[in-house]
Amino acid sequence: MPIDVYNFQHTNEPAEALAKKLVETSQGAFSSVGYASGGSEAMEGVLKLARQYFVEIGEEERTHFIGRQSSFHGNTLATLSVAYHPTRRAIYIPLLEKEHFHHVSPAYAKRYQKPDETEEQYVERLRQELENKFIELGPKTVIGFVAETVVGATTGVVPAPKGYFKAVKSVCDKYGALFILDEVMSGMGRMGTLHGWQSFGDGVAPDIQAVAKGLGGGYATIGAILISPKVTDGIQSTSGFWKHGHTYQAHPLACAAALAVQEVIESENLLENIRKQGAYLNSLLTESLTRKSSLARPFVFDIRGGGGFWAVEFDFANSEAGSYDFKGEAFANLVQAKAHENGLIVMGMTGGATLDGTRGDTIIFAPAYNVTSLEVETIVRLFTDSVEGVLKTSRV
Repeated sequence: MPIDVYNFQHTNEPAEALAKKLVETSQGAFSSVGYASGGSEAMEGVLKLARQYFVEIGEEERTHFIGRQSSFHGNTLATLSVAYHPTRRAIYIPLLEKEHFHHVSPAYAKRYQKPDETEEQYVERLRQELENKFIELGPKTVIGFVAETVVGATTGVVPAPKGYFKAVKSVCDKYGALFILDEVMSGMGRMGTLHGWQSFGDGVAPDIQAVAKGLGGGYATIGAILISPKVTDGIQSTSGFWKHGHTYQAHPLACAAALAVQEVIESENLLENIRKQGAYLNSLLTESLTRKSSLARPFVFDIRGGGGFWAVEFDFANSEAGSYDFKGEAFANLVQAKAHENGLIVMGMTGGATLDGTRGDTIIFAPAYNVTSLEVETIVRLFTDSVEGVLKTSRV
């Protein structure tokens, strides 16, 4: 598929070279690439591409998307519609599309797997819920199922349970819908593999995927839509071009910067480094926060992640929580501010632990891929000091 830029008239060498690298490193999952200027824009493009694909192949009755609760896919109206984070959607609800966007449960085993369920049974329950939603809507009316490979800025670095993506993709395949992944946060090396789905080791690749943050490494505003051979062929065999575009998509400076970032990651073997240092980060966080003398220990609900994407979730729904008064502030926000004061940048997320968005305090870590062991030790020390500092000053 040609990569169109500047009103569909021109292409440029950096855009072509970056697309070639993205296709060649995808293990056959993708055969064409479209560009955007960021994550929300990329996901918007994904949704429009998915609809166009079915129009092109003569299935215009497909008009529904199924997303998940406790998800986030961007700040456009369409991406807020397919995602479901109550507090981020709240003031826009009158403007959101409700007829064509639907939601099923999150794949969040630590919170929602029942005590008497095995992991396999939990996955099967989620698979059946998705299939039931297909049947409710009419299987031939569903465009696709949309999910973050690893949930980022809502529940905070929540990987799916083993076998989940294979299960949900089987439902999509059964009814001819598309399996769509959002890797704006978790992709392009963040999980220690180029694509987040590769970290699960089951070979389940999407039909369409969005990437952004790790693509340009923060040096340029760029996102990309990665397109499978099936979707590429469906469009090439009819109209032959993607009916979507923005002025600065495939901007040559942005593409050149992203290509340079990907070449450095490859030449310096940074994915191996971030896998190693990520494991070290996990071990130090666990040791520091769960030691007997730690004030945080009673409230550490989960430490999770992979590669260079980790999170600590705190839960104050226990008897010891009454000993602390945060004066109406979210604990995650207080820790984020304290960490910044101490010289550490972390991402504090609130409201992701419950479906109504009212509870949950999670801190996300996303160190640079070239982080050193010494820097990991500094990260954990500063973070622990920040958590302990907030708890000490909030004790009543």
